[in-house]
Amino acid sequence: MKPILSPIKPQIPTATKGKYISVKTKFWISHIASFIWMCFSIYVAQPWLEDLAKILSFPLALLIIGGISYIPGYMNAFLVISLILDRQPAFKNEYPNDEITILIAAHNEEDKIFQTLHYIDKQDYSGKVKVFVINNGSTDKTVHEVVKAKRELATEIELLNEEKPGKFNALNHALEMVETPYVITIDADTLLHPSSIRYLVARMKSSPEDVCAVAGSVLTKNSRENLWTKVQEWDYFLGIASIKRLQGLYQGTLVAQGAYSLYKTNCIKEVGGWPDAIGEDIVLTWRLLQKKWKVYFEPLAVSFTEVPSTFIHFVRQRARWARGMIEGLTEIKPWNQPQVYVKYLTGINLLMPYLDLTYTLCWIPGLILAFFGYNWIVGPMTLLVLPLTLLSYSILYFYQRNVVFKALNLRIRKNILGFIFFILGYQLIMSPVSVYGYIQEVFKLKRNWK
Repeated sequence: MKPILSPIKPQIPTATKGKYISVKTKFWISHIASFIWMCFSIYVAQPWLEDLAKILSFPLALLIIGGISYIPGYMNAFLVISLILDRQPAFKNEYPNDEITILIAAHNEEDKIFQTLHYIDKQDYSGKVKVFVINNGSTDKTVHEVVKAKRELATEIELLNEEKPGKFNALNHALEMVETPYVITIDADTLLHPSSIRYLVARMKSSPEDVCAVAGSVLTKNSRENLWTKVQEWDYFLGIASIKRLQGLYQGTLVAQGAYSLYKTNCIKEVGGWPDAIGEDIVLTWRLLQKKWKVYFEPLAVSFTEVPSTFIHFVRQRARWARGMIEGLTEIKPWNQPQVYVKYLTGINLLMPYLDLTYTLCWIPGLILAFFGYNWIVGPMTLLVLPLTLLSYSILYFYQRNVVFKALNLRIRKNILGFIFFILGYQLIMSPVSVYGYIQEVFKLKRNWK
């Protein structure tokens, strides 16, 4: 999946015609359907529960099967029905021209920062764009590359310096100088589709006044590098994107990710800027949601980021994400969120450590036992979750292909090997890595931003 270098004027998909269904109605339809599915799975899996209870006791068997089958099945069914019901509203103004500021925190990014700025310079956005690049203690030629970009590109670029380490320090330093109503953050290795900023601002301008941020769509740019990046390509394209669409439908996108998101400047300043947290974008988003503001997601605002190409860097990144989730839950409890949909969405995160622990400590050993003919934990009943997973990914695949990529003149790369490993083995790695992150946060181990 490669971004287009030259500006284009794509066909904007309009809202699907048909009877309007309120968000509240969609929420309850999805829940009712999910509950029916879970009841069906409990009924079908009764022999499995009884057999496992004879070995481990009924409470422990229920705890294990609930964590690897009942609850995941319920959540997958909720995702599937929600995606089927989702209809993205049409833009009120497809070509906004509001002044915006872009913040890029950079630490030793000499090989990436010029290209990132070049892609900003090629945007088809008609409004004035100013870019602050915040050099955060770089020891390479990052500054040289930024100066080169200032000289060669038409976009207004200003170089700032922040010696205190930490992305939050860099962003907060620049925030003091932002005078535009909207501010965008992107990572130093993020490349933007030529129409990306226009779509991101258009979604904000088409949203109710209580929307304070819009998360952009982040895909992989280095998927051809090795098998590991090929697998992550599908995670971003299907897994993360499906969750973003679900959360956006219920007006509570839980992470306006620092890699590419748009915020109302006054809202960011009102909550004190970016927090001192390993998941600074997670905690920031939850603080915004606590103010009764809403966070949307715009799938057409596509960007491309560099994903970890080695296992150790992947572990560090995803453990950091897991820690960030715990930080958010520690600071702002789900029941303290003022909006009912956000209570539910953040409440799901309370279950994630339980699900990841069950998967790591029970499902993986159970899978090994199944290979030796012992279907005590993993057996035919666990396959009930698979059809829902494939259905949700199929729905999102066709949406991404027909609504997003077609409009942006992009093509989906044939990455069959990566897809096979993504479906069959990705969770085998993700859950243990998340557990590792939870342990790091519980024991307050040293933070690693890279």
